[in-house]
Amino acid sequence: MKYRKKIKSLANSFKYAGEGILASFKSERNMKIHVLIMFLVMIFGFLLNISLIEWIICIILFGLVIGAELFNTAIETVVDMISLEKSAKAKLAKDVSAGAVLLVAISSVIIGLIIFVPKIIKLFS
Repeated sequence: MKYRKKIKSLANSFKYAGEGILASFKSERNMKIHVLIMFLVMIFGFLLNISLIEWIICIILFGLVIGAELFNTAIETVVDMISLEKSAKAKLAKDVSAGAVLLVAISSVIIGLIIFVPKIIKLFS
């Protein structure tokens, strides 16, 4: 009996996590942009035949960017819930979490350029 409860609890954890990701995708413009870019990178990765290590790097970066955006959404939601009036501290919390997403995204773009530009140059030379 305890075993069934643990499995159901674990299944619910995955269900709620999936609902959170879906809710973020539906409500956040930037999440849609990140997911679109992720799919474009995947398409170019297949077309340009990137290596296994390059795929691993891309997948780690996908997780970091999407995860950062999820944390940002969670932080902004909590701040909006507890801060009914404009507050410098609320603004700081929201700006810092958005800045973290930006930093991860910019780093990912730079790494993506390092992986893809030489392949694109080689394709056209």
